[in-house]
This record gives sequence, C-alpha cells and structure tokens, in this order.
Amino acid sequence: MTRHYLIACDFDQTLSFNDSGLVLSELIGVSGFQQKVAGLSGIHLAQPGAELAYLLRHDPELRCVRDEHLVETGKRVRLKRHIQPFVDVLNRGVDGCRFSFYVISAAPAAVVRSALAGIVAPDHIYGAEFDVDPSSGEIAAITRVPAGYGKVAILEELESKLQVSPDRTVYVGDGGSDIHVMLHVNNRDGFTVAVSEAKYIARIAKRTVISDNALSVLVPILEDIVGWGAAQIRQLFEGYGLIVQEWDKARTDWLTIREYVEAGVDTPGPSEVKAD
Repeated sequence: MTRHYLIACDFDQTLSFNDSGLVLSELIGVSGFQQKVAGLSGIHLAQPGAELAYLLRHDPELRCVRDEHLVETGKRVRLKRHIQPFVDVLNRGVDGCRFSFYVISAAPAAVVRSALAGIVAPDHIYGAEFDVDPSSGEIAAITRVPAGYGKVAILEELESKLQVSPDRTVYVGDGGSDIHVMLHVNNRDGFTVAVSEAKYIARIAKRTVISDNALSVLVPILEDIVGWGAAQIRQLFEGYGLIVQEWDKARTDWLTIREYVEAGVDTPGPSEVKAD
C-alpha cells in the first residue's frame, strides 16, 4: 500500500537565502528594516515571522507598497539551488511513498508565489494575505498570517483536506516562526527538519541539515521515512547530474559551565563551550 505524506516547508531562508522583507525594503528604498523588526520583536507586538505583514499595514514608510512591489520582490529573492528537482522528486514519489508538497510562510503570499512561479502551484502556497483598497491599491487590512500558531492551523487544514494522519506530516523550517508548528508536529509523532543551526530551532527538530542546495532536505526524508541508505541517495542525486561531495554527520552539544561556589560568593561569568 502506498503511504501518503504531507511535506510542508517554510520559505524565507529555508527555500531562499534572503528575507523577503529585506528585499522588499531595498526595492522601495526604505532603510532600517531589520531595526524595525527587532523593535517589534522586543515588545512582542507581532508573532515571530509576522513582523513584515504588520509593518506593511502600519508603518508609514511601507504603506506605499502595492501588489506590483510584492511580485517584483519575489522575482528578486535569491532561491536555493535545485528547488525544481526537489519538488519533482516529491511530486513523483519514491518506493511506495507519495508526497503532497506545500509551502507555508509568513511572508506575503504574492512574494512567495512570484518567487516560486513555475515550480510550485499557487494553490500549494500559503502566505500572508491582505485586503487591498480598490481605489488606491494600498493594503487596508491583514486577513491571514501563517506565523506561530497560524502555521499550525493551516497544517491541520491540509491534513484534514488530504486525509493524512499527523504521524505522516513532515515540516521543514529555519526560524522563530517555525517553533510552534515544529513542537506541534513532534508532539503528534510527525517528522521535523531544521535547515538552520540556530539553537532554539535545531534542538526541537528531529533532524538538521545545512546546505545551500534544496535537494539536501531530501536526505533526512529519504533516510528516516523511506528507509534509504547513503548509496541510494547518492544515486538519486547523480540522476540529476549532481555529486554529493561532502556529507558530514555531526552532533553538537552546547554547554554552559560554571565553577561551583557556595551561595553569596561572587562568581566569574559563565563560559560557553561548543563540543562536536
């Protein structure tokens, strides 16, 4: 019997190298975008990942953004290599497994759909959605932002729609907006993959893979879900004219170590040690 899996993937810095908000701000000539995001994060006004959607609606410097700016931003986003073969493999399926691939991102849907045009079907992409003033084209309201628990809600919608059980759900992400959904997937016996070494996300994910090539995400999926060995994975990559030149497996432990002293005695600062 064919096993059906739902593969859901973040976009910014997961399938791309760039943050959509940074590319958009450069396009329209607005500086200090990262400081704006840091300010929102510092006061917890917006969920992690939802800062761009909030700024597009409320920041005076970004109120000039129109749909054409979002589409152009998507064209300028630098994508990771070989996304097309990655999607092709998932669409084709392997060894009794079939996959339904979706992108769930807090970035504006128009940006993601523009960036992945011709690679991922528009109805397989979920992003921030807005109501637009028909007379001016200005963003008038935020209708949906897949950030934080918003990603969980969309994932559950897809599981119900596709009739996929939670233990056959795979989520791939890199940052703070992925924490809630990764914990949710893990709690229901699904599978999570981090593409970042950030401690707060790597310690949650069941596997971490670091590469500038989108095909690398297939490695933990093929190993842990399909049951392939390294030789089969290398052979698959070679079918696309690619050679796995370096493949290092390592587990990193992060420790904070202090000297033991009795209470009330001044202590030196902690020293952080990275052990591989």
